[in-house]
Amino acid sequence: MGVQAASIEAVCEAAGFTRGAFYSNFASKEELFLALTEREARGHLGALERAVTTVDPAALQTPEGFRATVREVIASVLPDQAAKASWCVMELEFELLALRDPQIAQRYVDQQQVLREEMIAALNRVMAALGLRFAIDEHVAIDLLLGAHEAGQRAAMLPAGPARKDASAMLEVLVDLIVTPA
Repeated sequence: MGVQAASIEAVCEAAGFTRGAFYSNFASKEELFLALTEREARGHLGALERAVTTVDPAALQTPEGFRATVREVIASVLPDQAAKASWCVMELEFELLALRDPQIAQRYVDQQQVLREEMIAALNRVMAALGLRFAIDEHVAIDLLLGAHEAGQRAAMLPAGPARKDASAMLEVLVDLIVTPA
């Protein structure tokens, strides 16, 4: 069941709240989803910054070590495959809803822009701590990374095959291309 198909009652029941409690916090299911999206994104950014504190800078000196480090950091930010798959479906569904509804679209775009800027700031802090920087404009870099990540998430949800393996390799190679020593 998706955002549009889920009733407020079903949402409240799943969360253990009353309808009144729902409406005292959110005006709509869409507002709830935007709040969940924001919480999820900030959680991922925090996990990214925590994961980097365990990176051995010596591992970044070789291409193999750099790629292994990228894989480890990504895995530590999004460790639960089932949760990743579930969240990916919800994000895709909400994006489709935003594409169809101009009022939701504006709120969605505004939120995505704020989260994108926070991601740029977090990645710049992470890379500075590791003696790295983007080799291209940071906004373009984020768009490329997010696109590759999202493609990888979708591919990982499909039956095993070449596309699934290529998705993670694509992200690693992309990081290799757009990140350079400071």
